Amino acid sequence: MQVSVENTGSLERKMTVALPSERLDAEVSKRLKSMAPSVKLSGFRPGKVPFKVIEQRYGNQVRQEALGEIMSSSFYEAVAKESLRPAGMPKIEPKTDGAANEISYVAVFEVYPEIEVKGLDKISVERPKAEISDKDIDGMIEKLRQQRVEWEVVEAAAKLDDRVTVDFRGTIDGEVFQGGEGSDLPVVLGSRSMIEGFEDALTGKVVGDNVEVDLTFPESYASAEVAGKAAHFSLQVKKVESPVLPEINDEFVAQFGVKEGGVEGLRADVRKNMQRELDRVISSKLKTQVMDGLLGATDFDTPAALIEEEAKRYKEQMGQQYGGAQNIPDEMAQQAATRRVALGLILAEIIRQNDMKADADRVKAEVESMATAYGEPEQVIKWYYSNPQRLQEVESMVLEDQVVDWVLEQAQVTDNMTTFDELTSAA
Repeated sequence: MQVSVENTGSLERKMTVALPSERLDAEVSKRLKSMAPSVKLSGFRPGKVPFKVIEQRYGNQVRQEALGEIMSSSFYEAVAKESLRPAGMPKIEPKTDGAANEISYVAVFEVYPEIEVKGLDKISVERPKAEISDKDIDGMIEKLRQQRVEWEVVEAAAKLDDRVTVDFRGTIDGEVFQGGEGSDLPVVLGSRSMIEGFEDALTGKVVGDNVEVDLTFPESYASAEVAGKAAHFSLQVKKVESPVLPEINDEFVAQFGVKEGGVEGLRADVRKNMQRELDRVISSKLKTQVMDGLLGATDFDTPAALIEEEAKRYKEQMGQQYGGAQNIPDEMAQQAATRRVALGLILAEIIRQNDMKADADRVKAEVESMATAYGEPEQVIKWYYSNPQRLQEVESMVLEDQVVDWVLEQAQVTDNMTTFDELTSAA
């Protein structure tokens, strides 16, 4: 096999491969002979069709199939011979001007870039720190109470935190706009779930009141049809309800599966969950800064073929959340894919250079942590460890965290004291 390689770009390579035609002829003959016992043609007994007839009937098809497979297999032989690392699938085209006693083709492909990871001591990272106080726990338990609020009908004027049920009709330039008319709409005053002014117009109103109000939709409103436009609303108040929050007692505690310790047991459980969330947010913020730092510290060309593949994968993933890949802008997918591919290459190089392996204890701890979200954590743990593919996903996550820790050991890290609410609300 003869191989020649031409650099046609920073990462693109054009490789010409020539093979003796005997290799193809031998493969074609082998395949035709293997077909012979099962070939059925009119006028011949099964398995008795002359080889020449089989060759005439199936030779061209078999030759094309064999040629494609030989070019594919020899491509990988050739890149191994030339110590090349292809990134993405090659474009392979047969040559028509080769010598009579050989088959030849041209393969165009990209190679992985050479990556030099350096300057980690110049990466600046701000590490957030926070303590979970009793006040934080009080606030979280209050949120749990709010989630279990009950509503009591009142014969009084609507006030802040009350829920008002209304029929509504909204018009723009005298015409009802799409979604602008409906009945039995519940509005919690002070929730800011409606456009500005809507909830204010209902404050102080009682059942039976009719309200006429002119409002303006914000420019950033989700529906482009009404965004930034002035509208008139006619509202009829049908019901006013005041919130009734549950008492913090054993009955309340039991709703959260806390079996021992009563209210203090609930507080301990809440603290544990809040600490888990705090650790997750801090880890995420550190990881983002480290990844940004690695991108800034390395400079290399990223294979276009890998970006294209990742952009398709990104659109599929995001499309599942936002109603189809066609709704994801190409520019967004391209930017995300470029970042993903570049970081993947950098992390792979760090792992390779440092011969890193996923720490078994950290993998186990991660699996156990994920399992706590399910009713039978022991079964979830067994499922992960009996499924190599799932376990490998966890190992990849852990290995990425180990790279982050490795970078943080060399980076310039400064601690920033903050609060649980500031951290988690920003996240």
